[in-house]
Amino acid sequence: MQNFGGQNQSMYGSPLTPYGRNFGGQAGMMGMGGMNTMATAMRTGGQNQNQKQGAHEILMVHEVLTHTIDTINNFELYRQHVKDSQLANILDNQLQHMQSGYQNIVNFMHNRGTAHAVPYRAPRSGSPAYGLRNPSPQMPNTSMNQMDDRDVASCMLGCAKSSAIMCTQAALECADPTLRNMMVSCSQSSINQAYEMFQYMNQRGMYQVPTLADNTTQTMVNTYQAPQGGMQMQ
Repeated sequence: MQNFGGQNQSMYGSPLTPYGRNFGGQAGMMGMGGMNTMATAMRTGGQNQNQKQGAHEILMVHEVLTHTIDTINNFELYRQHVKDSQLANILDNQLQHMQSGYQNIVNFMHNRGTAHAVPYRAPRSGSPAYGLRNPSPQMPNTSMNQMDDRDVASCMLGCAKSSAIMCTQAALECADPTLRNMMVSCSQSSINQAYEMFQYMNQRGMYQVPTLADNTTQTMVNTYQAPQGGMQMQ
């Protein structure tokens, strides 16, 4: 799926690097000094002294939580521009889930309460539509007042995609199994949120899926064949 919101784009103009947010970004980024403060707080702020956290875990959770804060703040800004009732319902549901997920991670890092890892579940809404059907030209808005439902949906999709990448990377760096499961749940939630937005946009022609010629598709598919006699272990 293409990303109308911009590939690897985070909020407030702070691009994502392969390892998370750009430390030059703003909107809640605490900087290296703030990161050290957060790491100390997570190690000592109410935690059981026997519960240790690895350096990679602290740094990646810092990235995930900061990204989540930015996304929540952005969703609250988007809300006033939504006109379609279905999009408003989707935004409210996703926002509520992100707020709950953020609180669960913070509670776990401070050793408060039981960790919950329940991925976001979006209702299925049929098969996607393929092919280009006179797509509308796209360009940046020149005024905040021009922002419409398509802009909001596209931004929500971009947020979900960047969150999925970040949470997946965080899960790969976690030593603690519970924290890892929470990051996996975060990634799965973001993937589900992204697909929910894709379905919404696809149904309304906002996100069209180009296709290859049938013979090109079939030729590429036929390039890959199972070995004769099947896969055998030596």
